[in-house]
Amino acid sequence: MVSRTGLIRTLITLLTVLFWTPVSTAATAQAAPAAAAADECRVLAPGASATAERAIAAACAEVAAGTWYTWGGGHGARPGPSYGQVDPTDPEDSAHDPERRGFDCSGLVRYAYAQATDSDILNGVASQQYYTHRAAERFTAAQGLAPLLPGDLLVYGTSRNLHHIAIYLGAGKMVEAKESGTKLMVSDVRLGGTYFGAVRVNTGEVTGHIHQTWGTDVWTKAEPRLAAARVYAFPYSTTIRVECQKHAEEVTSDGYTNDAWSYLPDYKAWVTNIYIKGPAWLEGVPECTS
Repeated sequence: MVSRTGLIRTLITLLTVLFWTPVSTAATAQAAPAAAAADECRVLAPGASATAERAIAAACAEVAAGTWYTWGGGHGARPGPSYGQVDPTDPEDSAHDPERRGFDCSGLVRYAYAQATDSDILNGVASQQYYTHRAAERFTAAQGLAPLLPGDLLVYGTSRNLHHIAIYLGAGKMVEAKESGTKLMVSDVRLGGTYFGAVRVNTGEVTGHIHQTWGTDVWTKAEPRLAAARVYAFPYSTTIRVECQKHAEEVTSDGYTNDAWSYLPDYKAWVTNIYIKGPAWLEGVPECTS
């Protein structure tokens, strides 16, 4: 006859076996996605340049390190993680950003390509990185992901406000610094909604007539006249590529008067020559024929 003590011990053993196995399985299941997420931060499709592969490797190293998103992070004097700021548009979620050393979206892109090229070629916010004079090619939202290669930069927003940028990995994935309260991550590419398009970075020799703007919040226009639709405002001095220039509407601003306008192919827009550093009529830049 089994004693009461022996029976209790037997029941405890059976209960331990029954409940221990599912808990262990659940713990394994929870650990697996994290490992998979780390593994998928890499080049996921062929065709990337060696430089793009190095940029992805630099970004993915920060993902593996568990680096935080922090608003304004990565925009110090040199590329690299830095302490962030409170985002005035989202003060609650970003309250701890000044305590966190990391990157915002464009800070991560800046750092990744600086590591890949040993040069700070993408210093700026998301819109400046998309409209960079170093663009090798641009892609519209309507083109989808088919023409993209790993290392291309995906942007979100509108032509007036491109507010987010990420690095394409291939296979429908991207690495990004997404938002306050999260760490750098690999995400599915979000098509539709605010997806604006993509740009492929030219990390080699820059071609064209390269100039510098001055002033803040200087608007480019759809046509060479003040009443034309606004396209994009330079937040501060910006490096631009000028295709040609022409005499059009006379503009008076900041103590200068000029009727010369320059066409900027990277923006598909015009800007008055008043805000381009140099003479009123740019030397060496051809006149627009159409």
